[in-house]
Amino acid sequence: MDNLEKVKLLCKAYDVWPSRQKGQNFLINSKIIDQIITAANLSTTDKVLEVGPGLGILTEALIDKAGQVISVELDDKLFKLLKAKFVGVKNLQLVNNDILKIDFKNFGLAPSNYKIVANLPYNITSHFLKIFLTNQNRPKEMTLLLQKEVAERICADTTNMSLLSVSVQLYGKPEIINIVSRQNFWPKPEVDSAILKISNIKDVLAVDKFLSGISEKFFWQIVKIGFSSRRKQLQKNLAAGLRLKPDEVKKMLIQANFDEKIRAQNLSVADWLKLAKLLDSYFNK
Repeated sequence: MDNLEKVKLLCKAYDVWPSRQKGQNFLINSKIIDQIITAANLSTTDKVLEVGPGLGILTEALIDKAGQVISVELDDKLFKLLKAKFVGVKNLQLVNNDILKIDFKNFGLAPSNYKIVANLPYNITSHFLKIFLTNQNRPKEMTLLLQKEVAERICADTTNMSLLSVSVQLYGKPEIINIVSRQNFWPKPEVDSAILKISNIKDVLAVDKFLSGISEKFFWQIVKIGFSSRRKQLQKNLAAGLRLKPDEVKKMLIQANFDEKIRAQNLSVADWLKLAKLLDSYFNK
């Protein structure tokens, strides 16, 4: 019996069927599970937070490698299945809750003391990343299976940066480990996926140190204004958004050694910081 048949029988036994609304696509290739586990580089001292365990296929591998696993499943029927499947497993804590509303303190998820490993539901990716990269209790690293297109946007360089890529690259180092064909899921999604690892995630103090005197709020204000209209040159977006004269913005871009016609997608995180510092000095002179 192949993995797909096993998955379908399990679903039938518990009256569980994948929900498109909840972004549920069950991974059926054990080789992909092995790749995720290898990328996560787990040991018995690791505490792991798993998001959307589904049928518990990745969960099986996690409890075998990590010291403690906390798996958060929103779907009531899937949670019931997981409770039955993993009864008596001592290093697994199953939680029936919405990962986007979870109280970190209740599960001992202190800053940088845990890893996230997840086959992430497509429909929560951006919100999930924002929460877990910016909260006080952020993980030390994440290994995620998500949409290929989203993973590529996150890892973009200065030929095609976006608000999403800056949002992730400020806080950690993203890397695509492998591309995963849609054929490895049931039901088959419309797009391919990718294993994405975000390592070296900065804690609150490290982010403050990197920004070196610029508030996080001001940094994001500048970035969001810069990306407010991707078709326009950066100087036009900044002039309109900050109510500055175009010539003043142009001078600052030249001072930062940027081409005056540069667009937001051509700036790295370090470039945005350089620009934010110049603008901060301008407004506080």
